[in-house]
Amino acid sequence: MSFTPQSRLSDALADPAAATILREVVPGLADSPLVHQLGWVDLASAVGMFPTLGGDDDAMAAMWERLAVLEAGAPPERRHGPAIAPDPAYEGADVPRGSAGVRAVAPVRPWQVAEVVLDGPRHGNPFVDVDLVADVEGPDGVRVVGGFYDGDGVYRLRVLPGGPGEWTVRTRSTARSLDGLVARVVCAGEPAGHGPVRVADTFHFAHADGTRHLPIGTTAYAWTHQPPALQQRTLTTLATAPFTKMRLCVLPKAYLFNVADPELFPFVRDADGAWDVSRFDPVFFRVLEERIADLAALGIEADVILFHPYDRWGFADLGPAVDERYVRYVVRRLAASANVWWSLANEYDLVRTKAVDDWERIAEVVVEEDPVGHLLSIHQCFGFYDHTRPWVTHASVQRVDVYRTAEEVDGWRERWGKPVVVDECGYEGDLDQGWGNLTGQEMVRRFWEGAVRGGYVGHGETYVNDAEELWWSKGGELVGSSPARIAFLREVLDAVPGGVLDPAPSDWDVPWAVSRDGSTHVLYLGGSQPRYRSIVLPTGRDVVIDVIDTWLMTVERVPGTHRGFVRVDLPGRPFMALRLRSAPTV
Repeated sequence: MSFTPQSRLSDALADPAAATILREVVPGLADSPLVHQLGWVDLASAVGMFPTLGGDDDAMAAMWERLAVLEAGAPPERRHGPAIAPDPAYEGADVPRGSAGVRAVAPVRPWQVAEVVLDGPRHGNPFVDVDLVADVEGPDGVRVVGGFYDGDGVYRLRVLPGGPGEWTVRTRSTARSLDGLVARVVCAGEPAGHGPVRVADTFHFAHADGTRHLPIGTTAYAWTHQPPALQQRTLTTLATAPFTKMRLCVLPKAYLFNVADPELFPFVRDADGAWDVSRFDPVFFRVLEERIADLAALGIEADVILFHPYDRWGFADLGPAVDERYVRYVVRRLAASANVWWSLANEYDLVRTKAVDDWERIAEVVVEEDPVGHLLSIHQCFGFYDHTRPWVTHASVQRVDVYRTAEEVDGWRERWGKPVVVDECGYEGDLDQGWGNLTGQEMVRRFWEGAVRGGYVGHGETYVNDAEELWWSKGGELVGSSPARIAFLREVLDAVPGGVLDPAPSDWDVPWAVSRDGSTHVLYLGGSQPRYRSIVLPTGRDVVIDVIDTWLMTVERVPGTHRGFVRVDLPGRPFMALRLRSAPTV
């Protein structure tokens, strides 16, 4: 079977002769970061995205003739790492049970990580040879916590106490010296935060202590893989930004404006330079943990993305056994961090090496290994995952149309019966890609549109600069016009009684939202620019009306109180909102 315009790009690039022809005739195609996203498309579509040939039909025909005479063999078989069971003979009978060292556990406050550190064996490969778990018993009952090897003979178990008291940690391990150890965790004092975020009132979020959480999100996929100075610049920016959630990838990302190898990787290399997927690099994970802790100190949730398709190192196709080992290791390291959310994937449907059954199994592993029960989602590019699955706590959504996405939020709430977070509505920026060139006004419009429909919209920024430090990928500094307006929206939402809005019966052309106690309504006029709006007010009460300019960030009170029907004068410019609040009783 020869190569044709309908052959898959990945198959052609895997064939040395075909790849040589493509590199010669279509320079840039084979080495483009887009290849890792587009490997599944047909050759004709891929070549069309790189118009090197211009209108030279003869040259194009000659290329197809050269490809047609090649013999397209079967794609090379991908060798996946095997499952490796813990070694029951890792330590011999001469090693006393429970003989490893147990370090003193420092007292902690509620919602602060307590760490049990064990000094144990280091021979062989403890990452796979040894399994370590603990039964943790305390005021909140008994839970099982997985331990992990942190290199240099050090093993760790992490516990997240939710209140004052004492917890007893009893280890179980396939290594004799680590089996049967006992440690105690003492928790006292004022809480170190509000605790993990949970779903609240079906469509919203609150911390474990009941404090409302408003997920005003942003995305910087690869910021933890950047040089330390750039990571710190990102944190400095976040300290004054309005965001309360940040999406980030565990695995490094290869894509536009992010083509350099990071300094650290999750796996180490063997003597031949290949990835040893049976050994993790603890230094890599310590950096990730430190950045998540930095986010917590800023009051920001870390939306941790476990897999993605933008890969040139082979991490998107490790095979089921290595995927499971990797996920267990990540969850055991991070689950005790109160500010973690889990996302199985960014654009799961572009990870062509995994089927739905694979994602379901990965979700089972996350749930099994996470004693805290953090929020858990999965994010699509084209086709939605089944968000009614019981393990999915909230819908994580990407734009579904160049223009419309936030407008669909209320319908998605009804469809799935869960909170809707539009983690990617497009990005404010000036790329040549349709997903990365929204104006600041359009980004803010989508935030407001999603908010009045009862959902939560996320931010991203993709302005091109000489350093190729785009916020959406590497972090750094924000230069767009939307963050300040998003902060203004956050102020408006914080002032809503109960802290959340739900969709209300609306006009055909203007969506309405209502607070949970019914005292506040918000109408969003979006891109229209009326000179006035006639409103039938909520019945049976006097209302005060504010005219909100969501772009200029102003709030102007309409004089007096109102009942029944009112005509509100407006400035005749877009991006206005109206807030109706029950008038104070005298």
